[in-house]
Amino acid sequence: MLVFIIPIKSKKTAKSWQECSKLFDRCLRSVCNQTSQNFKVIVVCNEKPITTFKHPNVEYLIVDFPPPGSDYGAKGDDRAKRVYVALFTIKDLKPSHVMSVDSDDCISKYIAEFVNQNPDKNGWYVEQGYEYDEGSSQIAVRQKGIYRICGTCNIINYRLFKVPDQILPYDQLVGFDRFLNGHPLAKGDLEKRGNPLEPLPFPGTIYVRDQVGESISMQEPVIVKFQRNPKEVFRGFKKLFMAPFVNKRLTKEIQEEFGLYPLN
Repeated sequence: MLVFIIPIKSKKTAKSWQECSKLFDRCLRSVCNQTSQNFKVIVVCNEKPITTFKHPNVEYLIVDFPPPGSDYGAKGDDRAKRVYVALFTIKDLKPSHVMSVDSDDCISKYIAEFVNQNPDKNGWYVEQGYEYDEGSSQIAVRQKGIYRICGTCNIINYRLFKVPDQILPYDQLVGFDRFLNGHPLAKGDLEKRGNPLEPLPFPGTIYVRDQVGESISMQEPVIVKFQRNPKEVFRGFKKLFMAPFVNKRLTKEIQEEFGLYPLN
């Protein structure tokens, strides 16, 4: 069985809790739109987002985490710790694989079915996908490398995670896999361990850029981002330059497969 883990930032750190909730509601509906119902969703949050959507496979794990620092690393650590706690919580479910999903992204409805057909595999990284600017009628096609920019990109066998023996206080939650706070690292790290991931053989995710800027990467100033990872800044310029060549009309087929619909 595949378990999706959706970490949610604290309401205290959100620019707009209403916008966060709208994005989460769409994300959750997308995740639950799987062609196979053999999956579980664990939502890790301080406060439950505003949503009317209910599904028997969804469980909310309420935590009491303090607000993280304002820098990129602290926010990434907070997200990683939420996933880390969920990994402990799902032990008794005996999942085959785990996929961490950013609460503003959408995923293909075929993922659970595919994973359940391959329970012994090490896992997959999402090579192909889409980039979407909220509210646009266009969508950018990414034939390769979406895992480098989108946090919703790794499907990993549960046995390959470092799982805590118990739930500790927030500041003592250490020792987790570094790729929980650096999603592009999973591919290389697991390969070095002798457990390589395979590319998912179909487009797996839509990386959503919202208009408010709720994602961690969108909140980071350009200068700070350049100091941390110059390639990421240049990638943004490349995206702007290549837009006429990679953008396509957002079709009903893509919307239906990924559960992507207008928020307003």
